[in-house]
Amino acid sequence: RSAKRAEKGSVGTTMATAAVSSPPGDACNPGSGAEMVRGQAFDVGPRYSNLSYIGEGAYGMVCSAYDRENKVRVAIKKISPFEHQTYCQRTLREIKILLRFKHENIIGINDIIRPPSIDQMKDVYIVQDLMETDLYKLLKTQHLSNDHICYFLYQILRGLKYIHSANVLHRDLKPSNLLLNTTCDLKICDFGLARVADPDHDHTGFLTEYVATRWYRAPEIMLNSKGYTKSIDIWSVGCILAEMLSNRPIFPGKHYLDQLNHILALDLLDKMLTFNPHKRIEVEEALAHPYLEQYYDPTDEPVAEAPFKFDMELDDLPKETLKELIFKETARFQPGFRT
Repeated sequence: RSAKRAEKGSVGTTMATAAVSSPPGDACNPGSGAEMVRGQAFDVGPRYSNLSYIGEGAYGMVCSAYDRENKVRVAIKKISPFEHQTYCQRTLREIKILLRFKHENIIGINDIIRPPSIDQMKDVYIVQDLMETDLYKLLKTQHLSNDHICYFLYQILRGLKYIHSANVLHRDLKPSNLLLNTTCDLKICDFGLARVADPDHDHTGFLTEYVATRWYRAPEIMLNSKGYTKSIDIWSVGCILAEMLSNRPIFPGKHYLDQLNHILALDLLDKMLTFNPHKRIEVEEALAHPYLEQYYDPTDEPVAEAPFKFDMELDDLPKETLKELIFKETARFQPGFRT
């Protein structure tokens, strides 16, 4: 395995162009152990310094910083979740899961910085390995080789095997939640929507209308199934694989109904392109497929009165005879023709 990784690491040099660059002059030091980044104070000193902005999400900004203790650059996520119950739930869920998970293909938590008292705790800083980019950004900048696709997929599934072995569903796998570095190492992140797998529990309503996530959401979730399983994550991985192959989302639905129509179209396509001819869908089944439901009307889909038969085998006839037969067959369109 180590030999394979070394080989893939050499392939990954083409990814360097997709790495997130840190704007120069982004941080200044106002003293008191804090640094200002785009108007926000990052109180992570003295161990972490030289902060540079990377990005931000719904309830936190992410910066890179220099870890003076380990002498490496790291990623620090500033989370300010305490005004909203939902953000608190997601933060607690992610911290609890990531502190227990130890896997090469899952982002870990290296350090957590917070005030010593709960009354002072308005922000929490989570320190993680610095990954230069993610699959979403990478797909926006370049087409992937088959070597890249195969290696990324292997790492996604390798990490997911560990997650599922812990009886956890990730539930929000998508390209932006797959972190990458320039040697093609991949780590799954963002466990804020994860749950313990429980087929008997009603998980309906766990995801709001979120366009970026919907494209990777299994149909049973959109159909409000109560008993979904680990297979919802496999669906998401399938969507990600298709996107890596085609460089565009496979199900870019505008809303739930449009999303389901995209999925149904591909389901019908899959049945038509089944490799085994004995298992390939027949025309009657294709017409009755849910994708064509708005048009399907068996009473308006006539069939022939009787099977067609040739009077003779045309393949064995000489061209002169064929010419005579064509002449006779076209006679009905000539003036004065009588049956």
